[in-house]
Amino acid sequence: MREPTPTETLKLVGRYEAGQEIPEHMRAEVRLLGELLGRVLRESGSPGLYEDVERLRIATIQAYTDSGPEAFARAVEVAESFDLARAGEVARAFTAYFHLVNLAEEHQRVRVLRERAASDTEPGNDSVDGAFAQLSAEIGGDAALERLRALRFHPVFTAHPTEARRRAVSDCIRRLATLVRENDASPVGPEGDRIKRAMLAEIDTLWRTAPLRAEKPTPTDEVRSIMAVFDETLYTSIPAVYRRIDDALQGGSAGWTQPVVEPFVRLGTWVGGDRDGNPFVTASVTRNAAAIASEHVLIGLERTTARVGRELTLDATTTPPSDELLALWQMLRSADEATAGEVAKRSPNETHRRVLLMIARRVAATRTRDADLAYREPAELLEHLRTVQSSLVAASAPRQAYGALQELIWQVQTFGFHLAELEVRQHSAVHAKVLAEVEAGGELSEQAQEVLEVIRVIAQIQTRYGPRAAGRYIVSFTQSAEDLATVHRLARAAVGPQGTPPVLDVIPLFETFADLQAAPAILAEIVDHPEFAARLDATGRKLEVMLGYSDSSKDVGPVAATLALYEAQEKIATWAREQNIELTLFHGRGGALGRGGGPANSAILGQPPHSVDGRFKVTEQGEVIFARYGDPEIAMRHVDQVAAATLLASAPSIEKRNDGAATRFADVAATMDAASRARFFELVKAPGFAPWFATVTPMEEIGLLALGSRPARRGLSVESLEDLRAIPWVFSWTQARINLTGWFGLGSALEAVGDADELELAYAEWPIFRTMIDNVAMSLAKADERIAQRYLELGDRDDLADLVNDEMALTRDWVIRLTGGDELLANKPVLQRAVKMRSPYVDALSLLQLRALRELRATPQNAEPDPELQRLLLLSVSGVAAGLQNTG
Repeated sequence: MREPTPTETLKLVGRYEAGQEIPEHMRAEVRLLGELLGRVLRESGSPGLYEDVERLRIATIQAYTDSGPEAFARAVEVAESFDLARAGEVARAFTAYFHLVNLAEEHQRVRVLRERAASDTEPGNDSVDGAFAQLSAEIGGDAALERLRALRFHPVFTAHPTEARRRAVSDCIRRLATLVRENDASPVGPEGDRIKRAMLAEIDTLWRTAPLRAEKPTPTDEVRSIMAVFDETLYTSIPAVYRRIDDALQGGSAGWTQPVVEPFVRLGTWVGGDRDGNPFVTASVTRNAAAIASEHVLIGLERTTARVGRELTLDATTTPPSDELLALWQMLRSADEATAGEVAKRSPNETHRRVLLMIARRVAATRTRDADLAYREPAELLEHLRTVQSSLVAASAPRQAYGALQELIWQVQTFGFHLAELEVRQHSAVHAKVLAEVEAGGELSEQAQEVLEVIRVIAQIQTRYGPRAAGRYIVSFTQSAEDLATVHRLARAAVGPQGTPPVLDVIPLFETFADLQAAPAILAEIVDHPEFAARLDATGRKLEVMLGYSDSSKDVGPVAATLALYEAQEKIATWAREQNIELTLFHGRGGALGRGGGPANSAILGQPPHSVDGRFKVTEQGEVIFARYGDPEIAMRHVDQVAAATLLASAPSIEKRNDGAATRFADVAATMDAASRARFFELVKAPGFAPWFATVTPMEEIGLLALGSRPARRGLSVESLEDLRAIPWVFSWTQARINLTGWFGLGSALEAVGDADELELAYAEWPIFRTMIDNVAMSLAKADERIAQRYLELGDRDDLADLVNDEMALTRDWVIRLTGGDELLANKPVLQRAVKMRSPYVDALSLLQLRALRELRATPQNAEPDPELQRLLLLSVSGVAAGLQNTG
């Protein structure tokens, strides 16, 4: 097929862009950023680079818009025409373009959020105030308020390696985001020129920054990376969410009466605590992780307290201090007379200001571990802040009491002195091995000493930062009550007969299909164990149970896993109610659909009755952390949406709907479960499947990427999937543009049901089914059949390739039929636009990756692979991850 002329090229690109129906503001930003990137490429010092990038861009757009084989063959020809050095440059250019498009799309989301906020429309039930209104209508205002005040959203950040871009790249993108916001005001003249020059400089920096990490990050590096999200977003965004909700609920009274909102967000972290399969997370790392987090939050609280204090210039004549405040001032002055003298001189007759500035001094002393002045625990700081607040209210200054000071109180309540609750995770088999060593006596192995030292570190963290700072201990691959009791035995061994073990909430993690089925019986047994029973009594019969989405999906396939997870939640929730236990289910969801990803709010609203009950805890990882929490306004919207769904999930109408649908479509679920599992096993249990999988995807090469500190697999062999972690399992299929882990088996499941009318009714009335179908639609929309076929051909197994292709076609046909329209995502135009806008450019990177992978596969077994080929492949992996956005 001939190359199009310049005139034909303009028309082709114009038709493609017009078909995306991109909002005008976003279209202008993408065009501007693309033009600036083009200028950088032309000035890069690599002659012809810009022209080569354009050749591949045009070829892949033509192939995307023309389903004929000639256009696709032309795109393949262009991708393979570059030498390796030029191919690497082209891959980097497309990756940079994705970073810019993602930035423009993020800014468009912020723009839409602002437009909605400025409108006078009634809030939907996807915001907390809208959900509260619906709940009030169903159960009454008082009961709804009680549930609002008991609401809890608990995101837990993990360091699972799915964030492919470097921190340096992320920092550059954040600086660019600031410039894009400034440019949105459409300044003209010198200021506009300055902004565009700055944008050009940042894009030039982005281009010149090496996209791949030279070395894997250490666990401490990962801790510091998460701290950037806290510093830049969460510290201020979370209290802003509380303020926004209180404004909506109280209207004109907000800000000068006591807020009705209780702080409902609690942050958790596995970063520096998750040692399941990660030998680099040691007791020392865990201790340092807690110290780093505390340092960040105490710096924040110190600065905020000082700022609020400086602004509280209220004269004692107009705003007389209460007796309690005067007594507090005397106490603070006696403890630190030198500082008090300076503060009094700067704040004449301003007692409220004086007290807050002295409180800031004590927060600083807490950070520097000044024993004479440090606060012992957050509750002591809260007591002092509330003394100031009460004094202001008594002095008829409620706006000062419930303004910035209230937001500071919310920050202390949310973050404490620890920022995020540090959770430890370890494999049940490790615990069993160590306990056997302990009970046998004699010299302990290095592993046993480390496990016991971790428990001692938890005790130290609790002493230093308070019981909330640490204490949740997750046992992965829990298969019996004994797996949980073992942790308590190890805790006693760690501190010796005279010591006091730390306060531990031992949390079972049920991951495989068999473990999910066994969960209710294991829980029924463990609650009678002495340590468990004592902890239940101490917490008011609160119990947490974690459910693993990714390993169950790898175990039986995505359809059967989804249904098994629903059934497990239903049974566990029923058991908990019978035992008068306040249950919190902890959802181990990843970013990709094959790991339980997808919109959290719709998933929450589809859960079984009483499995949420106003509490939602979930893992957040990799690229998902920065996508959901990297921008302040997007973070606020995400928290608001998830909290609204968590509140609304316990509404009688929602529970009745979910329970009725589960009963109504039980036969459909049973048929789908059996058929999907049989189809999944037909693939993954086929002889030679594991090495075939490693051949047709870049699974081995992904292990070379310096994504995270955690190894990609539990063992060394790819002969068995059991030793392969769920992340590379999902990541590899995503990179191959097959996305098998998100959909495989669904087509056969729907075909086995066969009744289209029944399935359409299920899509309309059965929430879990609708969420499954919608998620698969997105997964398939990001796949590409022609490119997938090229990957499958690498394996020389037509039987397995045909099985995958047939299932993909069958699933696609059924999903389109159920969702309506004539193509995937026709019922979700915004999402469809985002996928279509990226697809040709992802195709370009996929073709470059295929070229590298095919040549690497042709390397003789005992020969060293070409490092340039490996680099090209890794560059393309990074680019595809940026283009698809949800990878693992």
